[in-house]
Amino acid sequence: MKRTIAVITSSRADYSHLYWPLKDLAAHPEVDMRLIVLAAHLSPAFGNTVNEIEQDGFTIASRIECLLNSDTDVGMAKTLGLAVLGLTDVLAQIHPDLLLLIADRYEMLAPASVALTLRIPVAHIEGGEVSEGAIDDAVRNALTKMAHIHFTSTDKARARVISMGEEPWRVTRAGAPSLDHITRSPLLTRSLLEEALKINLKQAPTVVAYHPVTLLQNTTEEADALFAALAQIKGQIIFCYPNADAGSHSLMQRTHEFIRQHTDAHVFVNLGAVTYWSLLKQAGLLLGNSSSGIMEAASFALPVVNVGLRQYGRERAPNVLDADPNVDSILRKIETAHSAAFRESLRGMANPYGDGHAAERIVRILTTVPLEGLLRKRATSIQS
Repeated sequence: MKRTIAVITSSRADYSHLYWPLKDLAAHPEVDMRLIVLAAHLSPAFGNTVNEIEQDGFTIASRIECLLNSDTDVGMAKTLGLAVLGLTDVLAQIHPDLLLLIADRYEMLAPASVALTLRIPVAHIEGGEVSEGAIDDAVRNALTKMAHIHFTSTDKARARVISMGEEPWRVTRAGAPSLDHITRSPLLTRSLLEEALKINLKQAPTVVAYHPVTLLQNTTEEADALFAALAQIKGQIIFCYPNADAGSHSLMQRTHEFIRQHTDAHVFVNLGAVTYWSLLKQAGLLLGNSSSGIMEAASFALPVVNVGLRQYGRERAPNVLDADPNVDSILRKIETAHSAAFRESLRGMANPYGDGHAAERIVRILTTVPLEGLLRKRATSIQS
């Protein structure tokens, strides 16, 4: 019999990471894959990225409307509740053999909680990492303890998951599946990228990927320094939209105000994975607080100025320069990032997050792990 594997995607960010695992699961002769789409994917404000999923040839088993059109933490909490209600009916009907989740978005707590009560085993990708400046850190660790199979991006992350009491046989160091785009997705040439974006890229642009800092009471507090620094740098600036968190609407508004005052600045609501990767390959600098600066940019030895608290604690390659959330610190790190000496120091660097073959490792485990007894996790012994 085919093994039914349900997969949850809630935003463009996790979909870009899931693309190749989804492709391989959909093509596997012994898998009945059920793709469940929810939250920001179904929001016009965030680009209706569900359309991209369908254009990529995936069949969507269920769509769950749950994202509130608000800009507050209360809206996030209510979104979580709506997701639980919608997912309960869907997962109860499908009742898959396995449920695959990824990363650390707050809305992933909903499918994990529902699966727990319905006795559906959970597989989780990208556990064991650290991002102390966001609620993502607590979400990620909660998902780890609710999951039964783990795929980590690095060896340190695998060790951290095991240190949380997870049995070692359940934990595989697969690498970050987003890096599979390097080995399996043909990236756009500069001319094709210019055609897709409808802008000239003769000069390597500064790409800005900045999100609300969800652990702060004022989630956009650190953005003041970022925009003040941006006003002082020269050259083309390309903004990517923030995540659907409390404060995202405020960041969108500030971005559009900045663009109105700077003719060489542009914003894109949604860039597909291949387009975004192609843009990083052509960029001169990635600026902001996105995990893509930590995980993906290293594959191009792209200098990154990581601003503020959000990614504090993450493993990082030498291409990442950490800036305090003040104008002077950001501008100093930008100057270093553009220096010939720093760029030369990155020549030949490796990405600690993987080799671009994560999907095949993930799918191999998902299709062969014994299901009987998977729900019962045995406590590991404590060393005194």
